[in-house]
Amino acid sequence: MKSGFIAITGKANAGKSTLVNSLVGEKVSIVSHKPQTTRNKISGILNGEKNGEEFQAIFIDTPGLHRAKNALSEYMMLEAGSVNEGADAAIYVLACDKEPDKYDDERIRALACSPIPFILAVNKCDVADPEFVPQRIDRYKDVEGIAAIIPISARTGKNLDMLLDEIVKVLPEGRRYYDEDVYTDKNMRFMAAEIIREKALYNLSDEVPYGIGVNINKYSVQENGVTEIDADVICEKKAHKPIIIGKGGAMLKKIGSDARFELEKLTGGRVYLTLWVRVKPDWRDDGSVMRMLGYDKKNLQ
Repeated sequence: MKSGFIAITGKANAGKSTLVNSLVGEKVSIVSHKPQTTRNKISGILNGEKNGEEFQAIFIDTPGLHRAKNALSEYMMLEAGSVNEGADAAIYVLACDKEPDKYDDERIRALACSPIPFILAVNKCDVADPEFVPQRIDRYKDVEGIAAIIPISARTGKNLDMLLDEIVKVLPEGRRYYDEDVYTDKNMRFMAAEIIREKALYNLSDEVPYGIGVNINKYSVQENGVTEIDADVICEKKAHKPIIIGKGGAMLKKIGSDARFELEKLTGGRVYLTLWVRVKPDWRDDGSVMRMLGYDKKNLQ
């Protein structure tokens, strides 16, 4: 069979997480319209068959490339920077609704010169001006080392079958790294924290989510099948706490309700979710809080 690890990289908000979710067909990474939603390196696993040959593609979703402003951002950039280590192929996701810049050019050319096969996915072709798509392709069509340039829409699924064909072509012969019924390398505690954070991103105003973290205090499955989750929603400023709670607790209830709905789909059973709001001043530069939330630089070494 064919199998391998495919690094998914690109700038913040290019659509990397949406692409991984669409390829795998399961909710692997949380998504929102806000940049820097993904903070950890997450693997999405796809098992399939092409031309009579089985394959297992392990897509590694990473934080979007951006300029680090605090210790959390530095951690995210280290996660993103380490993605090519041990990868068998790479995909750079380029949002075609925005003009590529010098950073895109440099990163794409660097990947084209790397020893692993490299595919350029020109994303968001469903929302970009139609004339932008050929312009983006023309910009990079003569760069040596690009195995394929595929215009796609990760959101609608346009041309993802074409992209998958190219991915399988460059996968090496190998073994099955994960069981066929596994679609991510993350455990349920991690997924629960991410889903709660996703719902906070959707419901809260722009200035709050970047300082939001989620810590799972308790995750247990009872004998009756009910999953009990107790979690802290952590914010950086005292002024943010009443915003997260909302008038009469309405905002926190909405975040909890939205999260519980998705968690019940994930677990396949009832979920009892309790949320608390804790203030940890400037936690994104506090090593002890970051480690508690799973953002530990030592784990990257």
